[in-house]
Amino acid sequence: MAESSIISDQKVEALEKKGMDRVTKVYVWDMDETLILLKSLLNGTYAQAFNGLKDVQKGMEIGRMWEKHILQICDDLFFYEQIENYNKPFLDAMSQYDDGLDLSNYDFNQDGFGPPSEDVNKRKLAYRHRTIANKYKQGLHNILDQEMINVWEELYNLTDEYTDRWLSSARAFLEQCSGRKEDPTHGLASPDGIINHTDAKFEPINVLVTSGSLIPSLVKCLLFRLDNSIAHENVYSSWEVGKPQCFQWIKERFDGPNVHFCVIGDGWEECEGAQAMRWPFVKIGMHPGGDHRFPGLTLRTLGYYFAVVYGDPDTENNEDES
Repeated sequence: MAESSIISDQKVEALEKKGMDRVTKVYVWDMDETLILLKSLLNGTYAQAFNGLKDVQKGMEIGRMWEKHILQICDDLFFYEQIENYNKPFLDAMSQYDDGLDLSNYDFNQDGFGPPSEDVNKRKLAYRHRTIANKYKQGLHNILDQEMINVWEELYNLTDEYTDRWLSSARAFLEQCSGRKEDPTHGLASPDGIINHTDAKFEPINVLVTSGSLIPSLVKCLLFRLDNSIAHENVYSSWEVGKPQCFQWIKERFDGPNVHFCVIGDGWEECEGAQAMRWPFVKIGMHPGGDHRFPGLTLRTLGYYFAVVYGDPDTENNEDES
């Protein structure tokens, strides 16, 4: 029995040491022209990159349909008309003013909400943010009627076909980054009977930093089916504060001795912000022949970028996950 106990203790020690060596990866994503396509559809630049192989007008019409649905859902379900002028960088920004009032029968149209310069209106804005967070967690299938769900799904499929599966590929890749495509036995007892309890602590994290305002960005996450991989508290709007400030908040929130960050986007601001933080930056491009696009980008490719900055030991394993 004593020998068995020693062997068991050695296995636990080995697992603990392995846990100490594990790395948490934080993927910091841009939204437009990275995880989704919208601006480039609206202005025709996506189709133009294909040198006549794509119908420019069709792409622009698809973009306008998305714009219409985004604004409609923002206004109808997410208080956008009321709070459009009071954009915050993240939903929890007003949480200190939330007194936890039960909002089940609260009338948001009759509470006299105005500019949040006084604490009473800051509290009312916090109520709206809490309700938005709850709706985000519910998902659109639980808050839209069936007719609207059918319209949305048809538009998503039309867009995915037009963009050669950009949307579905980006979503699948986001799920891979979240660890959702791993071995289904992940986290269960190993053959020797030892359960690894440290895995959850090292799960990858997806964070979104978008230059758009907060509420439409959250609605885009829902409409483009990104909400299962990006939690509402991990959506940041750099509209007023800039991406470098958002990156700083993210570093302060997640930083640790074994935390590695990587920024993925298409613009100069996230590139400069990543350089300032000394994080790797992966530039997404729309050109049909590029590797840094969807479909195309792989975890192995991201692994190389991590390795350049951090000397990531997992680079050789990333091919199995791509």
